[in-house]
Amino acid sequence: MKKMFQYGLFFILLFSTGLSVHAQKDKQAELEQKKQQLQEEIRQINNLLFSTKKKEKSVLSEVENIAKRIQVRENLIKVTNQQANLISREINTNISKIAQLRKDLEALKVDYGKLIEKSYKSKSDQSRIMFLLSSENFLQAYKRVQYMKQYATHRKKQGEAIQSKTQELQELNKSLVAQQKEKQKLVEENRIAKNNLSEEKIQQEKLVSSLKKEEGKYALQIKDKQKEAAAIDKQIEDLIRAAILEANKASGVVTSKTNTSSPTFAMTAEAKALAANFTSNKGKLPWPVEKGIVITNFGTTQHPTLPNVKTYSSGVEIATESGAKARAAFDGEVLAVTVIKGANKAIQIRHGDYITVYQNITDVYVKKGDKVKTKQEIGKIFTNPTTGKTTLKFLIFQNTNKLNPAEWVYRM
Repeated sequence: MKKMFQYGLFFILLFSTGLSVHAQKDKQAELEQKKQQLQEEIRQINNLLFSTKKKEKSVLSEVENIAKRIQVRENLIKVTNQQANLISREINTNISKIAQLRKDLEALKVDYGKLIEKSYKSKSDQSRIMFLLSSENFLQAYKRVQYMKQYATHRKKQGEAIQSKTQELQELNKSLVAQQKEKQKLVEENRIAKNNLSEEKIQQEKLVSSLKKEEGKYALQIKDKQKEAAAIDKQIEDLIRAAILEANKASGVVTSKTNTSSPTFAMTAEAKALAANFTSNKGKLPWPVEKGIVITNFGTTQHPTLPNVKTYSSGVEIATESGAKARAAFDGEVLAVTVIKGANKAIQIRHGDYITVYQNITDVYVKKGDKVKTKQEIGKIFTNPTTGKTTLKFLIFQNTNKLNPAEWVYRM
């Protein structure tokens, strides 16, 4: 009973160790993927926000850009530290395994040596025959034959066990060397990232210092921009309300006067199915540009360096490459194409009772009533000739309610 318990405990420990190793590999793969994403984001920040050196840049814009890069750089250092710590734990585990394997191997070699010595002493065919002939009866002779077979099998197994343990030890040593090299590589990557971060923070401090000298002036600039954004938002919201009322009227639905401020779509069975499909893809929608980074988040956010300044955005602003095209985030129908004062053109696409809005478009490739497919190019995004920035503002509505695009778009 005691032996059964010991065996059971051994297999539980073996199983849990296997699960732990598997979990560590999964975690390492997850961290590596995060690291690559952050490295790609830094590359895009450098390409999209810092490559237009000849273009005019305000101090505010530079501060916001460098704050964005610092944030991503800090996340990268954090992830790389997690990777290094995980590898350190794996190295320690392997060192313990190697010590135990060496101990087991030494014990096996001692046992095997005794077997060889014993076998050598009774190696002659004559001694084996005499051992059999000295049996008192046939049964004893049979048992002695079986014993000799078992002895030979045991010796063979001992030899195989030594070979297996030796091979396992060699593999673990190779793995340990590889892990130590990987850890060293991560440590070096972190050193470079920390140096870059230190330089960026010095640059940020200089910019913030110049910013604080005229904090009132810059706060006023932000306030003016917020007023402009609010005026554009009102245009978009008015257009969406009008588009919903028009769509309902076209389908024969009369909206009551009390519900004109926040109307809802009257939906056919097909529209309901499309809306349900859109809902089920929450968090999985493709980006409305092929390449880009979010430079303005949805909702109210604290300015990165001005403590008394908060900003609001009705959607997300995405910096992308010059000449980039806006893409439909989902199957749908073009609800409207409109000129927005201060923001070029906006394309509204209906997906049941959801609407996606693509703002700051110059060349439009679709018209009202067109059916569009997911990732279909719908227009060229405007590049500001003064700053050199190409930005798309992307909004999502359900009827007239604004939603956070970051909750709907994959890894935004």
